[in-house]
Amino acid sequence: MGVFREHRGAALSLLFLAALAVCAVLAPWISSYPYDATDPGNLLAGPSGEHWMGTDRLGRDLFSRVLFGARVSLLVGVTVALSALTIGTVVGMVSGYLRGRTDQVLMRIVDVLYALPDLLVVILLMVLLGRSVPALIAAMVVIGWVGVARLTRGEVLRVRELPFVEAARALGAGHAAILGRHVLPNIMAPLLVTLAVRVPGAILLESTLSFLGLGIPPPFASWGTLANDGWTALRFNPHLILFPGAAILLTVLSFNTLGDFLRDILDPRRVRGMMNKVSG
Repeated sequence: MGVFREHRGAALSLLFLAALAVCAVLAPWISSYPYDATDPGNLLAGPSGEHWMGTDRLGRDLFSRVLFGARVSLLVGVTVALSALTIGTVVGMVSGYLRGRTDQVLMRIVDVLYALPDLLVVILLMVLLGRSVPALIAAMVVIGWVGVARLTRGEVLRVRELPFVEAARALGAGHAAILGRHVLPNIMAPLLVTLAVRVPGAILLESTLSFLGLGIPPPFASWGTLANDGWTALRFNPHLILFPGAAILLTVLSFNTLGDFLRDILDPRRVRGMMNKVSG
């Protein structure tokens, strides 16, 4: 807790994300209306006691749709980030540890994918796979693991030459044991930071695709689809884009703040400084 006293922004971000996750899970019980229920008598109504965030052009409660949209956006963001981190870590560890021809083949694949525009690749895959949540996640994972693989490879190349890895190799430890017991724990710090910043990146990409009409199909709601609906009515009904836009902004800002916090506390120089203070 002492660390959080020095980083109040990180503490507030963590509380916000925890509250957001709880609200997303409990959305059916928190919301007074189903996300797809229409009310012809309250079309494009402003915020009120009955509809806290107003209603859209079909009379659907915006608060309910923002809550259920949090489910989709967080599901896509977290799933894509974890999947990309897993694939990228495995590829990067194998490439950096084995080196040689294996490294050359894997890195050429990474270079080709890295050179392609991310948005263009995702749009092409969405056209081929169709509009659905699993297809969207798969398309985003295809381009998401590449950067993680390059980062992991660089870290493995650094760690594999350290004395404790050489000692494990000299004692007869196998490749899997060295990677799992010695290499992976020593590269977890940058991977955790990467995970924290990959989640908001995936949320923004999903929101961009949904905003362009290539993301989550209706009547399902995500923050991107809500922003798309609100953009067309920005002049006369600004509440339609204000609330989903604020949800995206606060969530991305919170994840980025946590990423900065993790980077600071996992910095080896900070750890050495704390140890020097204790020993002194």
